[in-house]
Amino acid sequence: MKKTLALVAAVLCGLAAPAARAGNGAPLTPSTDPITIAVFGDWPYSSTLLENAPLLVNSINADPKVRLVLHVGDIHSGSMPCTGAQLEPIPAGSVPGWNVGIYNIFQQLKDPVVYTPGDNEWTDCHKSKESSSGYPLYELAAVRDLFFPTPGLTVGGRKKQVESQALVFDPAHPSDAQFVENVMWEESGVVFVTLNVPGSNDDLKPWTGVFSNPTAQLQERTDRDAANLRWLNRAFDRAAADNARGVLIGLQADMWDPAALPINGGDGLTGYTTFVQALANRCAAFGRPVLLINGDSHVYGSDTPLADPTSATGVIHGTPAVPNLTRITVEGSTSSPSEWLRLSIDPADPQVFRWTNIVYLP
Repeated sequence: MKKTLALVAAVLCGLAAPAARAGNGAPLTPSTDPITIAVFGDWPYSSTLLENAPLLVNSINADPKVRLVLHVGDIHSGSMPCTGAQLEPIPAGSVPGWNVGIYNIFQQLKDPVVYTPGDNEWTDCHKSKESSSGYPLYELAAVRDLFFPTPGLTVGGRKKQVESQALVFDPAHPSDAQFVENVMWEESGVVFVTLNVPGSNDDLKPWTGVFSNPTAQLQERTDRDAANLRWLNRAFDRAAADNARGVLIGLQADMWDPAALPINGGDGLTGYTTFVQALANRCAAFGRPVLLINGDSHVYGSDTPLADPTSATGVIHGTPAVPNLTRITVEGSTSSPSEWLRLSIDPADPQVFRWTNIVYLP
């Protein structure tokens, strides 16, 4: 693990820091100009990818059309320890500097970086396969402090104003103010929204060992799931009010992953059903293209998971037919070649969203 931390330092030294540029406007100012964004997630999972971080950063930075970067969660693997945040003594297997190293790599990207947390960096830190190296709530608090230092402002070389749930929430639901990671903005005729929906069945599996705390875990899930639904509804309300051409949703969990089903030895997918049903209803009412981007299952693919209620994905959450929802799972660290997703958005294009994968490490 010391070698891995040394690699983080080496990567940072090897990257030339770009000059920071001014912010780029209010988060909810509709525009009609096309935009290209870079998307990746479940990165980095290995020393090889960490060593080659300059290739990823340089590949994205060299694309003149890319104006924003989206990371859909999991900044280390599910078999790597967490940071041991706020614990004394720090668990023997923890890696206190890992998150800082990844944050510093994000800062080398010249454009705004929007990041939404995955399960590996907080939900799963109690697990023995992550060396029982962190208490989930402490790890999430540390992620928020590091990656969301200023609510409503992204990280990355060029900052971007976004609408944060920490600043814009219903006073009737004050607990929503904790979700600084849930953000929203509008450009190119599209409403963009991120939500903290992690893998591992949305944190439904009980925390284990010394971190077992059923009351706190239930409260965490109850608050977060309710906040996510309100934030999702706000995004679609905004899209309807502004006659948006589309909606783009970024989150971590693959809510249709067959490997996660109990019959296949997984943690299950029932934790997502309420969210998926709400998503289906809002997509159907919106009637225009909706693109959901997730990580979690690591193998690139695109589909329309709710188009056919009788299909393998359609039956999982019991929704009606929703043909206008397209889902992309981005390539993860466990698959080759190593790629990032180049997503082009054009409000004048009837399809709105078009994409291709860019290989940066064969």
